[in-house]
Amino acid sequence: MSDRRSPVTLGVSTATWAVLRLAQPPARRSLPGLAAGVGSAASAVALLACSAWLITRAAEMPPILFLGLAVVGVRAFALSRAALRYLERLLSHDAAFRQLGDLRLGIFARLLPLAPAGLAGTRRGDLLTRLVRDVDDLQDLPLRVVQPLATSGLVAVLSVVGVWWVLPSAGLTLMVCLIVAGIVGTLATAALSARSERDLAPLRGALADEVLEVVENLDVLTAFGALETRLTALAAVENRLRTASLRSSTGAGVQAAVISLCAGAATVLALIAAIPALGSGGVSGPALAVVVLIPMAVFEVFAMIPPAISAWRQVRSSAERVATAVPETIPAEIPSDVALREASEPTAVVPQTGNPLIELTALGASWPGTDHPALAGVTLRLNAGDRVHLAGASGAGKTTLAQTLVRFLDYTGSYRVNGVEARDLAPSEVRRIVGLCEQRPWLFDDTVRQNLLFARDTATDDDLLDVLARVGLADWVRRRGGLDARVGERGALVSGGQAQRIALARALLADFPVLIVDEPTANVDTGLGDALIRDILSASANAGRAVLLISHTPVPVGLITSTYTLTAGSGLKLDSTPGEALVP
Repeated sequence: MSDRRSPVTLGVSTATWAVLRLAQPPARRSLPGLAAGVGSAASAVALLACSAWLITRAAEMPPILFLGLAVVGVRAFALSRAALRYLERLLSHDAAFRQLGDLRLGIFARLLPLAPAGLAGTRRGDLLTRLVRDVDDLQDLPLRVVQPLATSGLVAVLSVVGVWWVLPSAGLTLMVCLIVAGIVGTLATAALSARSERDLAPLRGALADEVLEVVENLDVLTAFGALETRLTALAAVENRLRTASLRSSTGAGVQAAVISLCAGAATVLALIAAIPALGSGGVSGPALAVVVLIPMAVFEVFAMIPPAISAWRQVRSSAERVATAVPETIPAEIPSDVALREASEPTAVVPQTGNPLIELTALGASWPGTDHPALAGVTLRLNAGDRVHLAGASGAGKTTLAQTLVRFLDYTGSYRVNGVEARDLAPSEVRRIVGLCEQRPWLFDDTVRQNLLFARDTATDDDLLDVLARVGLADWVRRRGGLDARVGERGALVSGGQAQRIALARALLADFPVLIVDEPTANVDTGLGDALIRDILSASANAGRAVLLISHTPVPVGLITSTYTLTAGSGLKLDSTPGEALVP
């Protein structure tokens, strides 16, 4: 993250300030709620002042005509306080929630160019907390920071002016007590709980990380007797979070105590200042009641300021975490649609007669944060109908090559798609031509139907059943109850081979001209793995697409057109060229 600071950002980094600006609704949305909030708080103060005057003046038993305006005022302020309070909640929350949607979309827009290669080192639990809980906490900026500060500040100023107009000495004491309450309450809270409030968001992220790790690896932790250790670590994080929450609550309690003491002091001082004026005729009895009782209502409104400052510390911490979830600049190893559109209009991929679908020349690639290339010197041509087997030891760069071909990673050298250089195309445009079935395919916790419609939402049930038959899953789906059978979270209800076949059916449904299949037999028994390889190549060959099969296990010669071995730092080595082999 950048260390630049703006002179108006109170020490907040540029990226954090950008997140805070995005969390605050624009004036056209926020001002109506703010006006209603000020009106409601002012009505509460005016209601007490008018009631105090009415009761005291009525005790003097004047003609009823002299009390009519005050009676109407009491009714009007009582009704307006409730009505404006309702409008303030309605308008301010509507503005905050609408802005929260814009904020979440903005964060995801920054995140998408990095996924998935740029997030390989990110802890998923912490990232989830940042994108859900911390983003949700940012709604407190307009609701618990800006709105209370603006409302309390305006009403306090108006109240001091009003009391000063009635009795300057009482207005002065009210102003001094408000200032003392604000300063002492804020300083006391900062000393007791400022650090805890800043730590709440990071501790919530750490707790989510621990919970997710325990839940996802419960079987492994239990099998190796490590569950108790992980639960102990989880309990330690939870204890730290509870301690921070308790310290924050202690600070809130001290704030309330300071506000109450200053409110009582303002009332006593106003009484001391008003009694001599009453004796000298400088102030009437009803006016004395007003200046003595108004501090009670004013401090009830003013009590929102110290909690708003505490909420600001938590909001700032959440904003910093959201800002650092995604770097300000995309690493050089990650291609970006946004950067491409800023540079020039993306070129469309148009098939050109005589050109290979994919042509690699001295291709190299690196992962973000590394100082050495993970792939170098790869030269390869892939034409329609080719079925290429790519072998190689672990760490040779097979998966890196797959990630590069679908433009999750940027590259050096040349990578042409239908005769067009890939870096001149939007990555999303390349991914319309080149599809990837990953080693661990992601299945959504939904039905088989929805996991397939993800690839082509216009497909009918007949289309889905047909593609499932092509990958050997027709009988299995019928036994499971049809397309409405659920696959479980991340495919927990299906085997590794079935998950690979569902992913393959999804890729076939998307109809990619080039299909890359990364280690499809990694989690499958040998006998089932051979059948899966045969189904993959058969289904692809019948559609005339090119297939790059990445597998460390041997593949029967009759199923492929050529075999290459990838060696770390040495590029590709052609092992065999079977020629026009037919897939049985």
